[in-house]
Amino acid sequence: MDELLLKYIKGDCTEQEKAAITEWLEADPANMKEYLALRKLYDITIWQSDPDLNSQQTPKRKTSFWPKNSIYLEALKIAAIFIVAIFISHHLFPNFILQTPDVAMQSLYVPAGQRAEITLKDGTKVWLNAKTKLSFPDSFSGKTREVKLDGEAFFEVAHDKTKPFIVDAGKYQVKVLGTKFNLRTYPETEIFETSLLEGSVEINLGSKRGVMLKPNERISNVDGSMVISPIDNTDDFLWKDGIINFDNLTFPEIVHKLELYYDTKIEVKNNKILGNHFTGKFRVKDGIEHILEVLQLKNNFSYTIDYKLNNITIE
Repeated sequence: MDELLLKYIKGDCTEQEKAAITEWLEADPANMKEYLALRKLYDITIWQSDPDLNSQQTPKRKTSFWPKNSIYLEALKIAAIFIVAIFISHHLFPNFILQTPDVAMQSLYVPAGQRAEITLKDGTKVWLNAKTKLSFPDSFSGKTREVKLDGEAFFEVAHDKTKPFIVDAGKYQVKVLGTKFNLRTYPETEIFETSLLEGSVEINLGSKRGVMLKPNERISNVDGSMVISPIDNTDDFLWKDGIINFDNLTFPEIVHKLELYYDTKIEVKNNKILGNHFTGKFRVKDGIEHILEVLQLKNNFSYTIDYKLNNITIE
């Protein structure tokens, strides 16, 4: 369907294909959401690649067939206005460089069930996990390279000793020169965790003295205290490659990850399995039902899926 949607957006579909896409869009609101995500990304890639457009700062659109339903047309107009909130499907555009001319700040939000990879102007690569927002300047012109993160991201920072790279993570700041690290920060839940794979990072909390990390060390907020521990398993960072890793996780922790990756609500009514632990790896594209079926092998439960309400009940 992704390839056919791209043909549809470009205006290359036959009349029969256009009719099929229109019927598909009207069949389920989730289909319209998927279409809007791909449409917005396509618009931005056209904006980036058209030199005349870059100089005039006025987006040009290729002719394409639109649904006749006026509600859809209005939704697409709104989507064009809020173009800074970009929904990116990683498997469609695995190496996406965002370049918007003459804009001081950019904001990139990745919704639940998605992940994205971008390259900043300084060459720094950033992988964004689901439910993550990254804010960054169009260019790094000052003495530092500062970005703001809410969610989870993996950074490969381009080395520049004259301009430290700083991640604003709410209460914390992560300062680096050139390194690879994973950062999770959800201010509303007090979650903060930085895992260093290469190089060095300095964690700053307000006016307190910074804490330096060494490679293969992790620092996290545990009950209000910062705790440093070794990284025994790097499989947790496979999320950027589309792999979900469960490393001795409890059932509630597994549920949280599944809700994040599959954009669904899961209600567990079977209290007997809440304390169970599980270890394993799954490809995101295998789907949530495959994961639940594997979990059933060692956990006695049943589940029902309400596709209309987008939720799962485990009993």
